[in-house]
Amino acid sequence: MLVQDITSTFAEARDFASQALSTQINREQQLVLRFTQYDREQQVKLTQLAHQLDGVVQASPAALTMLLSQPAARQLTRHWSQVFQQQATVQIQLTQIMKQYDIYWQAGDHRFNLTTKPLIYGIMNITPDSFYDGGRYETMADVLAHVDEMLQAGADVIEVNGQTTRPGFKEVTPAEELDRTLPYIRAIKAQFPAAVLAIDTYKYPVMQAVLTEGVSIINDVNAFTDDPRKLQLMADSRVGLLTMHSSRDQEYADLTSSMRQFFEQNLAELTAAGIDLERIALDQGIGYSKVAHGEQDYVMMRNIDEFNYLKRPMMVAISRKGYLGLLLGLKKEDRLPMTLVTEATMMLKGGRILRVHDVAETKQLVTLLNRIENGYWLASAE
Repeated sequence: MLVQDITSTFAEARDFASQALSTQINREQQLVLRFTQYDREQQVKLTQLAHQLDGVVQASPAALTMLLSQPAARQLTRHWSQVFQQQATVQIQLTQIMKQYDIYWQAGDHRFNLTTKPLIYGIMNITPDSFYDGGRYETMADVLAHVDEMLQAGADVIEVNGQTTRPGFKEVTPAEELDRTLPYIRAIKAQFPAAVLAIDTYKYPVMQAVLTEGVSIINDVNAFTDDPRKLQLMADSRVGLLTMHSSRDQEYADLTSSMRQFFEQNLAELTAAGIDLERIALDQGIGYSKVAHGEQDYVMMRNIDEFNYLKRPMMVAISRKGYLGLLLGLKKEDRLPMTLVTEATMMLKGGRILRVHDVAETKQLVTLLNRIENGYWLASAE
């Protein structure tokens, strides 16, 4: 028996039906496998497997085609040897096919497989005016205790922030931002040497200063292209880039298409500067619309799967944001449940980096959703 991935053939076809199917496959992160050179007994087993994996299957004497979600395809790979004895060739082929769909994010010495495990990205604000927890962590002891709490709860990354970019924010100088962040970066690295550190900054001097301090990720709300020096600095470094789309300065007639164009151009500029694509992750910029917490934010929550075709991890950055106050009348301290609802919706559509204030609850969310996504019953096929 042989197996072939024919997912890309639909994108190459010119007829409308094939192109529409290709779009849907990309959006829902599905793939199409074609099996050949099998006997009647194997065809029956393949068909049974497809049904157990909730896939769409079409069989003929010459070939059997399966349309599967990626979690289902991984279950197929995992259980293959239990179902078909002496089919090592197909097992190897399936493993190689699935590796092609893994999305990695390289951040310094760390290489995260976002396909197999979403990233929990904990926020450590060291600012007096951040919208949710500004001024809450005022001493070194407070900060280190909160970092310890987040790491113990399951945070994969700790992001230090010294300049809020909330609507109507007041800019601070690079020197003041560094005064706020550098002592804490150094203290966190000293006390938690295994911690993966990020910084949220759009200032070139800050980026330049933190590169020698053990920071693995830089999060730039200006997408690294507002200052040519940033591109060279990033190209000469090994940090992971989190590049954000912002529409605070413009309105769109067609938001999703405009965002596609932005990300395609931004990725092209970053990679043309010598930055490896695997180092780049994306952020839609929810909360950074011209009208704060307006209709565009809800479009971005819904359309996150429209960018799966870019094959880059997308951040979900909605933790306790103001839309929950405007829509539901919730105070900041009461927004966690609806934050988790939004995060769950976006994660299931492809958001694999969850930037959060509440790590323990987010860890529970990720654990549960991962279990549900992989909830296939294959015992009777063994």
